[in-house]
Amino acid sequence: MIFIGLGANLVHPIFGPPQETIEAAIKIMDNDLVDVIGISDFYESRPVPISDDPWFVNAAISIATSVKPFDLLQLLHKIEKDLGRVREAPNGPRVIDLDLLAYEEEIAMDTRGPILPHPRISQRAFVLQPLCDLDSQWVHPVIGKTAKEMLAEIPKEDRFLEKIIRPKTC
Repeated sequence: MIFIGLGANLVHPIFGPPQETIEAAIKIMDNDLVDVIGISDFYESRPVPISDDPWFVNAAISIATSVKPFDLLQLLHKIEKDLGRVREAPNGPRVIDLDLLAYEEEIAMDTRGPILPHPRISQRAFVLQPLCDLDSQWVHPVIGKTAKEMLAEIPKEDRFLEKIIRPKTC
């Protein structure tokens, strides 16, 4: 399975609130090269690290594609750029964020390409909860734990998630 994490916490000048920007990104990704198979619920989460920035809307999708990981990451970066993402500060506010979370059972640690699975996937409830919506039994190929087990290990006080009802338009 291939998983992509989506997040946004700034209003987009065309699409509006973060949730609508994420929905637009999903529609853009669902094309001839990428087939969107599943979409998680949407969640609001506080910024990590904690700051006064607006809360994020987060989701995840599962996809099927023949595009290799490096090229898929480049495609995600292109979509981010096309949607107006400007990379100013790490962990700063953003109009859209697309992360390649996992690509089948692939393990890649070379920093010249995507690090797979995503290096902080096991530490972030805002990634793991949407991932559990898609496949709670997905096993991290390095850690050897399921998404559900990793989520259970995150202290409850560090979860700070609020479920948003996902519109039927996705």
